[in-house]
Amino acid sequence: MMARGEMARRSLLPLTVVVACVVSLAAQQRPDRSKPPALGPAPSLHLPAIQKRTLSNGLPVWVMEAHKVPLAQVNLVVMAGSGDDPSGKFGVANLTAAMLDEGAGSRSSLEIADAIDYLGADLTTASNSDASAVRLNVPVARLRDALPIMADVALRPTFPQQDLERLRQERLTALLQARNDPSALAPLAFARVLYGTMHRYGTGQQGTETTLKAFTRQDLVAFHDAMYQPSSAMLIVVGDITADGVMPLLEQQFGSWKATTPSRRTLVPRAPQPPQTEITIVDVPMAEQSQIRVGLVGVARSTPDYFPLQVLNTILGGSFTSRLNQNLREQHGYTYGASSRFDMRLSPGPFLAGAGVQTDKTAESLTEFFKELNGILAPIDAQELSRAKNYVALGLPAEFETIADLAAHLEELAIYTLPGDYFQTYVSNIQAVTAAAVQKAAATYIQPKKLAVVVVGDRKVIEPRIRALNLGPIRFMTVDQVLGS
Repeated sequence: MMARGEMARRSLLPLTVVVACVVSLAAQQRPDRSKPPALGPAPSLHLPAIQKRTLSNGLPVWVMEAHKVPLAQVNLVVMAGSGDDPSGKFGVANLTAAMLDEGAGSRSSLEIADAIDYLGADLTTASNSDASAVRLNVPVARLRDALPIMADVALRPTFPQQDLERLRQERLTALLQARNDPSALAPLAFARVLYGTMHRYGTGQQGTETTLKAFTRQDLVAFHDAMYQPSSAMLIVVGDITADGVMPLLEQQFGSWKATTPSRRTLVPRAPQPPQTEITIVDVPMAEQSQIRVGLVGVARSTPDYFPLQVLNTILGGSFTSRLNQNLREQHGYTYGASSRFDMRLSPGPFLAGAGVQTDKTAESLTEFFKELNGILAPIDAQELSRAKNYVALGLPAEFETIADLAAHLEELAIYTLPGDYFQTYVSNIQAVTAAAVQKAAATYIQPKKLAVVVVGDRKVIEPRIRALNLGPIRFMTVDQVLGS
């Protein structure tokens, strides 16, 4: 769910497994994908045990000891994100999280920053569709001094009006800059086309120009009061600590946090699939590239088909040697890179494939996208399947290099209620994926006749040749409609 800077580089946690995955240039450039590079057996992942404790107020605490470096990572995760935005206030969760460290307790934003810097620590706040978090990375010797600041930021933000106005203006400026940037408009346009204006996933997490202008300080206070509750939160601690040693410190700072109101959460409803393939063109005159997004409503993170979908997407567009990238970049030279992904959230997020392509090759690029989206429905060659599974399995250890990485993955376990041994069994679950399972997943979740297609570019140049493809009806969307202003 992040650049970590110099502090993170000092917090590297060596793994017991070192993985080398060398893919030859010849294999990358071979369009028939018939001879994968030789790869060794996928390693197993060994992680320290998760020690589960609870504060006196019922707040769960997960502790993972990692004693290689004298650092601690403390994350407070709140089960409330942009998916919990009230209707008419899209963007309030994201803005609330961004404002937490702009003033808290008795400190201003500058005083918080100075105090954290003095301790040699790093304190960040963040929010996504499913959760919000306050994250502290600190030398263990300074943990006792840093925790009160973190607790103030998470539990006692002041939401200063002048800082709210500054953040509001920064976000409005970003939306203004996006008007002439097809790469910024494309994901927003695709979400709006696929989900519509009334569905939460149809609007960017930061909201729209209209909602940003309307937010008041009281809106942020109300969201924080309603959703930041110990009954819907969790503390995660990773590093050179012990559970017995850290629990009294956490109790002192977070144990008195009491629920003020019952936390109510309603999952975002599943959106319907497009009834047919339809192309939406967003006109950006003189655009140097066309931005293409193609997809449909995907799956929730809880899908039982998670592992077949990981392998499927790796083959289609999830790696450099994927079919989409080899086709559009290596074979045709239409783009610097083409990719695909399943954006899995608590509710079904989008499946999308996309690329920024040469304006004069927009129609040809669409043809190749559809070629690969239809082609992935056919049975997968055994060697291509093996290469994809090894790619996913061999890449896993690199996701656990730092204590911040470890804590982030524990967040994933908590938010999506995954089993405790999820990551230890990840490799075996990937290796167990069969060609039949991949083919079934493709047939179920990729439907080339029911795709939302969005092209952001110079309409007068790209429309005639797109229309000649006869992929489906064509409609048009203005930049104002994309941004929801």
